[in-house]
Amino acid sequence: MRTREELLAFLRKVAALERAGGYRNRAVFGGLGKLAPSVEDWSGPPAPEPALTHPAARLLARYGAVPTAERPEWIDRLERILSSAENSEPRVDVPEPKKASVRPPPVGPLTLNCPVTSLRGIKEQTAKLLARLGVRTVEDLVWHLPERHEDRSVVTPIAALETARDATIVARVSSAARVPFGPRKERLEAVLVDESGQVEAVWFNQPWLAQKLKPGVVASFHGAVRQRDARRQLQSAEIEFLRPPAIPSARLVPIYPLTAGLFQRGVRRMAREALQAAEGQVREDLPEELRQRLGFPGVFESLGAIHNPPSQAVLDDALERLRFGELFFLELAVAVKRHLFRDARAGVQCEDAAGLLSRLWSRLPFRLTGAQERAVADILSDLRQPQAMARLVQGDVGSGKTAVALAALVATAGSGWQGALMAPTEILAGQHFLSVRRLCADLGVGVELLVGSQGTRERRASLEAIASGASALAVGTHALFEGDVQFARLGLVVIDEQHRFGVHQRARLKLKGDNPNLLVMTATPIPRTLALTLYGDLDLSVLDEMPPGRQPIRTRALPIEKIADVYAEIAAAVSLGRQAYVVCPLVEESEKLEAEAAEATFEEVRSRWLPGARIELLHGRMPGAVKAQVMEKMRQGAADVLVATTVVEVGVDIPNATVMAVLNAERFGLAQLHQLRGRIGRGAHRSTFYPVVASRSRDVRERMRVLEKSSDGFQVAEKDLEMRGPGEFFGTRQSGLDYLPFALVAQDPDLAAAELAATREQLMRKYGEFVHRRH
Repeated sequence: MRTREELLAFLRKVAALERAGGYRNRAVFGGLGKLAPSVEDWSGPPAPEPALTHPAARLLARYGAVPTAERPEWIDRLERILSSAENSEPRVDVPEPKKASVRPPPVGPLTLNCPVTSLRGIKEQTAKLLARLGVRTVEDLVWHLPERHEDRSVVTPIAALETARDATIVARVSSAARVPFGPRKERLEAVLVDESGQVEAVWFNQPWLAQKLKPGVVASFHGAVRQRDARRQLQSAEIEFLRPPAIPSARLVPIYPLTAGLFQRGVRRMAREALQAAEGQVREDLPEELRQRLGFPGVFESLGAIHNPPSQAVLDDALERLRFGELFFLELAVAVKRHLFRDARAGVQCEDAAGLLSRLWSRLPFRLTGAQERAVADILSDLRQPQAMARLVQGDVGSGKTAVALAALVATAGSGWQGALMAPTEILAGQHFLSVRRLCADLGVGVELLVGSQGTRERRASLEAIASGASALAVGTHALFEGDVQFARLGLVVIDEQHRFGVHQRARLKLKGDNPNLLVMTATPIPRTLALTLYGDLDLSVLDEMPPGRQPIRTRALPIEKIADVYAEIAAAVSLGRQAYVVCPLVEESEKLEAEAAEATFEEVRSRWLPGARIELLHGRMPGAVKAQVMEKMRQGAADVLVATTVVEVGVDIPNATVMAVLNAERFGLAQLHQLRGRIGRGAHRSTFYPVVASRSRDVRERMRVLEKSSDGFQVAEKDLEMRGPGEFFGTRQSGLDYLPFALVAQDPDLAAAELAATREQLMRKYGEFVHRRH
């Protein structure tokens, strides 16, 4: 018979095993209820279950009747009882198990349309944070899906930690201290130890952690390992507090999009609550015949598996089901829209009566490529038609899309109409403004800039020039479609990097005129056949030639262990008067964490790798004026190296930059890496692109090899498609998608059949605005 101390230790181990097993009531053969009579031995002889009086015994006896989603709370309570039992025998109230049905809110039953505050534990302040992510209802929370999943089943000894890799450790806090490092900023520095060694850990601007990370606390830590001077450091690790025996929960962990003030653990709990409330209410949205033919699980089953995956295989099936649904509804929206707008209403006809275009050609410092000439001819033909133009110009990085857009804008101005060019970032908008204004200076065409960081006086002057028609062209960001912006005669809207704008944003800018012409541009390399599918409501022009004089870019993928070689190459380039970029690892969880990672990389580059160079920092959370100053330093050659996040992905044009290193390149997609590569090689000097990887997987090696072998974005896209298939290229299986949505609409244009009711509702929920607006 066990002693009381042995029984306590055994029950702690059972609790830890139950956590590790996913709370399935299998830590003990026959369920935890079998242990209840033994617990009564603490204070007296065994008794039948109805007479159990000790709180731990009652808890164990009833555990099997508790819904799985609530069992973590019961195991926490059991461990508190065990902790108290080491010194005394307190009586802790154990509530009756709740029924498996969804808990009703104070007023009426919970529905998908209920606000998130109807769920347990979500207060108004948390609801405001969720609203930043577009999550306002129970349904929104159910569909707030993880961006990725991490396998935390493998615990790494501290001595075996590798720099620039994510890892999970189980360690004891040896020391912890709060350290200020700037105005109203602080970091928490801790030393973590296990049997193999110790490692430093740091968290930024999370003072509440200091109350929990006390010396002696044992926890599981998961995060990225960085090199700081000669020491390894765990940065911004996620923490799972443990009790002896220290066994972390072994599972696939969902990683959600976040905003400042939200944390992964809290979002996971809220997602579980939403799923429980939504059970039986989420309708299957794919046509049932199609779903069964493709062998997909149901939509609610898939959502549950993605939020709380029991295995990698089940997760893969669920992801494939939802990704297929995304592309299916996108194509269905295009098909319905084509049906609705076969007869377009009249648009703005433009004929360059002033002859501005011919004068522009004489001022260009370069000759157009054949592809550019064909695209311009397509656009001029569209502008002369009575129907509004709707054209996509797709070109590789550096293929000359801006010159094509300028031709469209100048032709519009020559017809007496105004044109607007919208870019996704202030950096890119500023560059477009400078180049357009320079080329239009001798044409008598006024150009205005509208961005969010403008001063009041400058903005007012630009607004007046646009509203009066004194300036024919406006260049800006989303500030162009704000309420106080009025155009005298808007005839053309140009959207650069269109994938960065939502449909409603493009529509709001078009509403500034009376059905103006639309030209959208993208440098995202997509095979032509798939581009026709994705942008089926637009005519397509492809820029598949590069301007003469562009230097080929050498690409050399390197493991993180050779990072010193990369910085040596950057130092050599700087010594020759060249400039370079260091792109920080992609942090999907939040822009704030990405900015903090960029700041840490900046300090490391400046102090360790390039102490003599002039280093600048650029990330998305910096004020617009500061970003503009940093970019101006790069343009003027007053900075040698720019440490940046992916804000440099599009539009940054520094011809003197010849080296780029992308850290943790395995976190980026091929298209994004190709976009980043296009920021160098824009001058007369040879350039080198270094994707630095921390993964040794076969998939990563193959993807890096594609970049090394080809600098053609369309070839990269085709190879990506060939290697991973349509399913992985878009993240979905494409079977039947080339024809099925269009065949469906041809047979039933209104999707009126009863069996398509849920499909029609989902289409309107996802793409209703897109379907019912002209472009």
